[in-house]
Amino acid sequence: MQIGIVFPQIEIGPDPIVVRDYAQAAEAMGYEYLLAFDHVLGANSRTRNWTGPYDHDSLFHEPFVLFGFLAGQTTTLGFTTGIIILPQRQTALVAKQAAAVDVLSGGRLRLGIGIGWNEVEFEALGENFHNRGKRSEEQVEVLRALWTNDIVTYKGKWHSIPDAGLNPMPVQQPIPILFGGMADPVLRRAARLGDGWLPQFGGFEADGKTVNAEGRDYIQKIRGYITEAGRDPDTFQIDGRVTLGNRKPEECVAEIEAWRELGATHVSLNTMRAGLSSPDAHIDAMRRFKEELG
Repeated sequence: MQIGIVFPQIEIGPDPIVVRDYAQAAEAMGYEYLLAFDHVLGANSRTRNWTGPYDHDSLFHEPFVLFGFLAGQTTTLGFTTGIIILPQRQTALVAKQAAAVDVLSGGRLRLGIGIGWNEVEFEALGENFHNRGKRSEEQVEVLRALWTNDIVTYKGKWHSIPDAGLNPMPVQQPIPILFGGMADPVLRRAARLGDGWLPQFGGFEADGKTVNAEGRDYIQKIRGYITEAGRDPDTFQIDGRVTLGNRKPEECVAEIEAWRELGATHVSLNTMRAGLSSPDAHIDAMRRFKEELG
């Protein structure tokens, strides 16, 4: 099982030296990948009744630009989008950006995708919020076609490619695609089309060591959907998440083992919103966690 770290998007700040130092510290500690969240725009919460978890005051580095920058600052650290909100972006451009990151990093990208929740972003980016789930399926088909064929001619419901192709092509052909989300249509979509899943559920008892019925049900459900799709569940990645919060590192390590019991192939530690006051505090937290993990 690979252990990753969630890039503290909203708490690390804009300084590129700090961003570099954070990623290099993660790599030096033996973390195997860096996972970054995605938001293009934040709604103005001062002028509207806004209940979303992020707004215009929340700082987000754009994941493809971030990973392109860090590709030249690291040598082994993998990069995972967790997630790119795919249907609010132009598909061919995402294919190009992801291919560029994969080339510049030597094949270290995994593309986590989701359909998003923030209608404000869709409107500002000129995309339809209301057909985003179904449209994302065609987007995945287009991405893989562009990553694995020098020339693509494609005509779908939402996409038309007139005899064209990417250059350079990605190192990985295709780049692994993971789906994020918990709704049943998302699980079925991931099982049919994905290389993996990025779940977010409270699947553990209060001791952090015991997997509860919710966690088991989700895993059994998606494994069943994968089998129904004629695919092998053992080749499917499950990338879990452990949140530090106000817990001690040893409590998080216990949850890592619970994820292992569930069959997770990857687990990342999220140190955001844990009361950490600086980038150095985030680095210290991930160091203490890694030492406890051994």
